Amino acid sequence: MNFTFSEEQLAISEMANSLFSDTCTDQYLRDYDEAGQGTMSDLWNKSVETGLHGVIIPEENGGIALGMAELSLVLQAQGGALAQVPLWRHQLAASVAAKFGGNGLTTIIETAAEGNNLLTLAFNLVDTTSGTGVSAEKGASGLKLNGVVQAVAVASIADFILLPCSINDTTLWVVVDSKANGVSLVSGQMTHGEEVADVHLNDVVIADTFTLNGDVNSWLVPRIFACLASLQLGVSEVQIAKTVEYISERQQFGRAIGTFQAVQMTMADTKIALEALRSNLWQLCYRLDNGLACEHEAYATAWHATDAGHKIGHAAQHVHGGFGVDVSYIIFRYLYWSRAISLNLGGSPALLAKLGDVLSANNNLGWKYNLDESDAK
Repeated sequence: MNFTFSEEQLAISEMANSLFSDTCTDQYLRDYDEAGQGTMSDLWNKSVETGLHGVIIPEENGGIALGMAELSLVLQAQGGALAQVPLWRHQLAASVAAKFGGNGLTTIIETAAEGNNLLTLAFNLVDTTSGTGVSAEKGASGLKLNGVVQAVAVASIADFILLPCSINDTTLWVVVDSKANGVSLVSGQMTHGEEVADVHLNDVVIADTFTLNGDVNSWLVPRIFACLASLQLGVSEVQIAKTVEYISERQQFGRAIGTFQAVQMTMADTKIALEALRSNLWQLCYRLDNGLACEHEAYATAWHATDAGHKIGHAAQHVHGGFGVDVSYIIFRYLYWSRAISLNLGGSPALLAKLGDVLSANNNLGWKYNLDESDAK
């Protein structure tokens, strides 16, 4: 496998790493925790200024029109710095609306590309593929929505929310104005700091022009998995680096604990999990950027993200000893992020169940199949 990046990709990665790491210092994160801030609004504004909010938004809508590989590099930098900004949801919502929506969404997408509004999306591994928490009825003036979508990230500050609803036993994706009549929000915050809200819809009427048409799930879900896996790769990579730094300095019995065989074997296992996630993620990004089928590859990558997050997170906490549970020390934040990412992905058991369903319907198993253009989607 050739994981060599182009000069443009390296420049984007360097810019993102510089922005996030320079901002999210240990003291900045401590202050953030104490303030209970939610979204890092100052960092979000800087992300917009540098164009990181529009990496995959189409050029005709004002975006940069790059691929998932470039967005993955940005998200790895974000995850490594624990930067609480809604980068992937904002531009995935805008991009899927541009691909599957009509002219009625053009202004919303272009404004999102300018950074003058904020988009988010609701995603649940189970509900998105087998029914949703929102039902829709066809009316004379458009669709009427009723139901509840739980824990939608940054919904309380978003201008528009992309969410799935059920109509006639099928799933339809719609764009909802967060300030529309009948929309009410119950705000909360995840343990890793991300602000969320339960979105209650009571006879919310939206125009037909705010609906997406086509096989939205097949395009959107693998990209959601790739984004969350990219964040996890960044989180876990820095988590391992900080743990190695700690065990190289921490003395016990007159020796650095990093010289103990048990600790070395534990850290070797974390490295294996990290590289397994990395190779799966880059394969998935390659297939997405080249229009190749990737359904079971997406579920495999998502599972590796949850597996790596769990293994690496708990190993890092364990070898840190008492410092692992000290909230004045930084390492606990990475475990919180890993748990939140796993929750967003649906969890390991749900992912394995979905992967099993996909594989049972496909006799060509593995990354090496379906690489020809005739199978492209």
